[in-house]
Order: sequence, then structure tokens, then C-alpha cells
Amino acid sequence: MEVDIRLPIGLMFTLLGLLLLIFGITTEADPELYKRSLEINVNFWSGLIMLVFGGLMLVFALRAKKSKTK
Repeated sequence: MEVDIRLPIGLMFTLLGLLLLIFGITTEADPELYKRSLEINVNFWSGLIMLVFGGLMLVFALRAKKSKTK
């Protein structure tokens, strides 16, 4: 039995990225919150990057699973 670590990593990063992305979108109108980060919405951008990375890991895990069944 082989363990493919891409599936749990993909799920974790997708979930955390989605949470950060939603938090970044809902707090967009609060300029005081992002004053220390040079007014960059760090939650939004890091959530977007984590969501993309998690999605790629899920795609790679599903492709590997399909190629094993052929």
C-alpha cells in the first residue's frame, strides 16, 4: 500500500486558503487592519496562493490515482 501525501496536503491547503481568502474579502473595507502591512491585504493574497497550491496538489493526486488504475 503506497501513501500519496499530495491528497491530504492538497485538502489542508485548499481549506486554509479558502478560509483566508474569505477573511481577506470580508475585511477589505477596514483600512486600519492593513495599516501595518503597507495597506496590502495579506490575508487575501496568501489565501489565494494557498488555494492555488492546494488545488494543484489535488489535481496531481487525482492524476496519479487515475494513472495507477489504467
